[in-house]
Amino acid sequence: MSEEREAMEFDVVIVGAGPAGLSAAIRLKQLAAAAGSEINVVVLEKGSEVGAHILSGAVIDPKALNELIPDWKERGAPLETAVTRDEMWLLGPQGMLNLSWLPMPGYMKNHGNYIASLANVCRWLAQQAEELGVEVYPGMAASEALYDEAGALAGVVAGVFGVDRDGSHKSDYQPGLELRGKYVFIAEGARGFLAKQAQEKFGLTAECEPQKYGIGLKEIWQVTEENFQPGLVHHTLGWPLDSKTGGGSFMYHFGDRYVAIGYVVHLNYANPWLSPYDEFQRFKHHPAVKPTLEGGKRVAYGARAITEGGYQSVPKLAFPGGALIGCSAGFVNLPRIKGSHNAMKTGMMAAEAAFAAIAEGRSSDELTAYQTAYDKSWVAKELYKVRNSKPLLARYGTVLGGILLGGIELTIANLFRGWSPFGTLKHGKTDAQATGLAKDYQPIVYPKPDGVISFDKLSSVFISATNHEEHQPNHLKLKDPRIPIEVNLPLYGEPARLYCPAGVYEVLYNEQGTDPRFQINAQNCVHCKTCDIKDPSQNIVWTPPEGGGGPNYPNM
Repeated sequence: MSEEREAMEFDVVIVGAGPAGLSAAIRLKQLAAAAGSEINVVVLEKGSEVGAHILSGAVIDPKALNELIPDWKERGAPLETAVTRDEMWLLGPQGMLNLSWLPMPGYMKNHGNYIASLANVCRWLAQQAEELGVEVYPGMAASEALYDEAGALAGVVAGVFGVDRDGSHKSDYQPGLELRGKYVFIAEGARGFLAKQAQEKFGLTAECEPQKYGIGLKEIWQVTEENFQPGLVHHTLGWPLDSKTGGGSFMYHFGDRYVAIGYVVHLNYANPWLSPYDEFQRFKHHPAVKPTLEGGKRVAYGARAITEGGYQSVPKLAFPGGALIGCSAGFVNLPRIKGSHNAMKTGMMAAEAAFAAIAEGRSSDELTAYQTAYDKSWVAKELYKVRNSKPLLARYGTVLGGILLGGIELTIANLFRGWSPFGTLKHGKTDAQATGLAKDYQPIVYPKPDGVISFDKLSSVFISATNHEEHQPNHLKLKDPRIPIEVNLPLYGEPARLYCPAGVYEVLYNEQGTDPRFQINAQNCVHCKTCDIKDPSQNIVWTPPEGGGGPNYPNM
């Protein structure tokens, strides 16, 4: 133990108060209550409160929630709007083709699902956890992993505050706490800081395909009464993206005349001049989309990376002393555009394995029972059936790969328990490696935002309530500060200034338009992790800032 840090001992330490982490905590306490025993569980959340960093569409399949808390309706879970109608459109520049009539497996339909704010669902789950005796610590970023003498994960350091930009200690310096556990669950979400370290240290990705990602951009609008259709779930493919660039939109009507509208761009796109944020803003002006928003008011904005690799990209889940749960491992069902139910279930399975191990007097070993449970679970079966959706889309484009071949393959795999004529396709490249050279593409000229339907990045960051303590080390690290200007700018046009949805990265010039320099506006960062994923030189590393920093999403 560090001389200047206090240490707290728990049975299980959980990093991340998302659906997976909170479900794991609740399940641990449920099992202890059923066995008449005690188990000490702590959940750490880097956001200022539970839900502050949670962003999802979200249409929620309650399958895992039904298992975890069967009486969730009576307990007031905020799954407030049942889906009443499903629509899928293929957009062109001025028109659209309704694809809702296409035959699809039953699990692709949203009947029985709910439109909700996943942030509010997590707040409710945290209440359930605390009522069971779970300790939930918001504003506590886990910034360092702790290992025992045998090399097993033994805990984390969290709650370091008061470090100045140059690394010196300010007057309010706090060295943080060592939170040690018999097992540590990493539930940080997509592209987590500690999850990356664990995957490298323990070789967890040695036998899987590279993880694939998308960037999801989302706004919440309060629309007029005549434009509100409660329970409508609406998705689009196509324009404004070309056929070789994967992505699409969602519009979900729920609550008090709210419409959650968003756009997902798959980060394996090749054109380095593409700006996902500006594609989203352009999309809202489509004549089939704009009428829903007219007369309404935008009330929230955010962005987040999404795991898209699916079945073949899931790493080994258990390692000495710890486990990856939820999107730290990546359980999103891409064609369904859902992952929270799978995240919850993996948290529950890890909890069951850890509880059994602790009851046997074990600690800090590998929870092989969790891996075995996942391999036999409905989560694995669900992901196996859709495993080729992403590779087909990447290889053959939106219409041929995503709609035609993808639709046929989903139907066949559903009928034959996952069998596919394609076998299991590989992803191959990482999203960073998929980035093309600037000279091979034409720069994209995006329309200027009108301030009514479309908006600039900085006004969007403002309504995300993003804030970081100003005098702290930059949490966006460059492995080599020369690369942005000497490599990325001449080869790729420095795409960080375009793929970042928050205006964090800029290339600035002097009055003569020469002598470029790379500027990082870390204060704007909404913690989407896109830079860590998409930088073609893999030179940017996202690290946790002081706890409580980042966006403060009220209902995303």
